[in-house]
Amino acid sequence: MKQSAGLLPFKLPDLEVLIAHPGGPFWASKDAGHWSIVKGELHSGEDPSAAAVREFTEETGWRVAAGEWIDLGMITQRSGKLVRAWGVEEDFDVSTFSPGMFTMMWRGAMREFPEIDKVRWANPETARRLLQPSQAPLLDRLLDQIAPRMG
Repeated sequence: MKQSAGLLPFKLPDLEVLIAHPGGPFWASKDAGHWSIVKGELHSGEDPSAAAVREFTEETGWRVAAGEWIDLGMITQRSGKLVRAWGVEEDFDVSTFSPGMFTMMWRGAMREFPEIDKVRWANPETARRLLQPSQAPLLDRLLDQIAPRMG
């Protein structure tokens, strides 16, 4: 079974989470219900937290500072893929987003596409509307964990 690991950055005091829209031609016209946390597949034997950092950097161009991570546990996506995630308090400037690229055959030619075509900060209500429904529990777990810090 395939496994992924990812990060759900958040910033305070007005809680917002960073979510990502998948790149490539299949996702171009899809919006609500198709956004995701930044995540990617684990390599064989790889530590999930190391994979989360690697994938986050590869897909956004940003480095995550060392610090306290909030373990959000694991979910199963509709595809059956297991996703392990952590919340991390960060404040990335979305204008500096630099996506990783992938190559695929599209309309008879090999073409390059961004792994993620856009990122945005969203309040919890907007994030819930935009995220893949199977990832909503990760948002809920983050909210439960940081509620005491929000006053």
